[in-house]
Amino acid sequence: MKQFISALYAVGAVMALAGAVLRITAWGEFAPYIYTIGAGMVALAQINTPLKAKSKILKRLRMQQIFGALALVLTGAFMIYTNGNEWIACLTIAAILQLYTSFRIPQEEEKENNNK
Repeated sequence: MKQFISALYAVGAVMALAGAVLRITAWGEFAPYIYTIGAGMVALAQINTPLKAKSKILKRLRMQQIFGALALVLTGAFMIYTNGNEWIACLTIAAILQLYTSFRIPQEEEKENNNK
């Protein structure tokens, strides 16, 4: 199951990146759909990743990570249903949340493991 989640995350990330690049360069009319499917796969992988720790800090970081994943999917909706660049603002917020939690969660897990 762990390998499946990792594969789902990797394929989804590549699809989301390809969809965003195609949308920025205006090469493909299917770019928003490619992005949305990829972002959905990333969100599913992150939501289904189990949380091993019990600390409040890790639970808060996990909720931020899930919120960032849902913001990625919301970005796809903005790509499809709006004609402007609103999707760029939403993607920026999602990327900042994802980046922050990707550094902080391992730090807190290591800190918790050292305290045991």
